[in-house]
Amino acid sequence: MTKQKPPIKTNNWFNPIQKYLGEIVYGGIDGAVTTFAVVSGAVGAGLSNSVIVILGFANLLADGFAMSVGAYLSAKSVKDSQTNIDKTNIEYLHSNIAEESTKIKEILISKGYKGESLETTVKEIVTQKDIWKKEFKKNNIDPINLRKSAFKIGLSTYLAFICVGLIPLTVYVWDIIWNFPGHLFLWTSILTSSAFILIGLLKTYITETSKLKGIFETLVLGAIAATVAYYVGDILEAIIVGS
Repeated sequence: MTKQKPPIKTNNWFNPIQKYLGEIVYGGIDGAVTTFAVVSGAVGAGLSNSVIVILGFANLLADGFAMSVGAYLSAKSVKDSQTNIDKTNIEYLHSNIAEESTKIKEILISKGYKGESLETTVKEIVTQKDIWKKEFKKNNIDPINLRKSAFKIGLSTYLAFICVGLIPLTVYVWDIIWNFPGHLFLWTSILTSSAFILIGLLKTYITETSKLKGIFETLVLGAIAATVAYYVGDILEAIIVGS
């Protein structure tokens, strides 16, 4: 007698995170890029640490809220649109059932059905509409996003944006409160790069691509954004202050 293998246990606590992993990655990448770009531009412009923290938090909270609201409204619009499409299609299905019942009745009459036997047979066939409806909904468009909560989509996007977006500001906040012992922008770059690496790994779970490719793409994205912001800040500082 062969022993049955025990069922594979799943991490139920991870399921909600996995369900909204796309929003978490999306919000995290945007949060890190946005805040790191602000810090880089401010450093390039030679602004003080207190100004960098103020600009960073202002952009973090405002952009994060705007992004989460956009994600919520977008998801809600898709769900509302699909609901209307389903309603229209089901109404069309019901109208077809009514037409089909008439045709079925005519066919049964031609085959000799009449009276109570005719009505009972037609009713039995027409009541299959519930099965048709279930099959229609099952085979109709039903992407994963339609099974997600629009509110949770917006919330997970906002939380990821805030949590990851705080990383580039951590060292500067530390320096204002306790005086950071190291080079501020260097350590900010290291911490933010670590955040990009983590996000890149998470992204591979969604795209099912190479981990190295996911990390590389995310790091390059952050590096380009930071470089552009830094030199824009440096150039503007030279133009405005130098003039």
